[in-house]
Amino acid sequence: MLHIALTGNIASGKSTVANLFRGWGATIIDADRLVREAQAPGSPVLRAIAERFGSGVLLADGALDRPKLRAIVMDEPATRRALEAIVHPAVQLLRLERLARARAAGDRVVVSDIPLLFEIAAEGSPAALDPGAFDAVVLVDAPESVRIERLVHDRGLSEAEARHMVAAQLPSAVKRAWRGGAWDRGVCIIDNDADRTTLETRARAVWDRILREATA
Repeated sequence: MLHIALTGNIASGKSTVANLFRGWGATIIDADRLVREAQAPGSPVLRAIAERFGSGVLLADGALDRPKLRAIVMDEPATRRALEAIVHPAVQLLRLERLARARAAGDRVVVSDIPLLFEIAAEGSPAALDPGAFDAVVLVDAPESVRIERLVHDRGLSEAEARHMVAAQLPSAVKRAWRGGAWDRGVCIIDNDADRTTLETRARAVWDRILREATA
């Protein structure tokens, strides 16, 4: 089984590429969905979040008030790390479960869609992910100005909010320069600075390259 990590900063187009990979036969393990599963009402993770940040982060139905929690941790690195220490280990366990299922089912290619792959790896905690543990790492990238424009026009954020969210993640240059993994060829980069057709062409080239090198 080939295990690929797919990552990209906010508004890079990573989700679009994940859907393309799915259409080409990959099994997708979506980190955002795992986070929501881990934080479901009644879960140990949600109870721990409420204990750490107060019951005010819960909605009337017991679900997590994500915008409120995001507002609390956005500007406080220590507080954000406290949240990540609660959530990331649980998400990692769920990811390993999904990976084991895919392997047992005989899936040929599994793509772990992990938006914060490098940010988590930089933590150095026991639950941190090592990008080098994957058979390949695919980074979807776009210029910062383009990502800010997408956040403003596609998601309705103010420019200040968009810039704030972009600044909260590691710069693309850091991620593009990473080297390691099974082939020590570094990150496979898909630039998303043009139209959808161009993105699909570039994504297909990376997909074909990974499959070719995996079987070489």
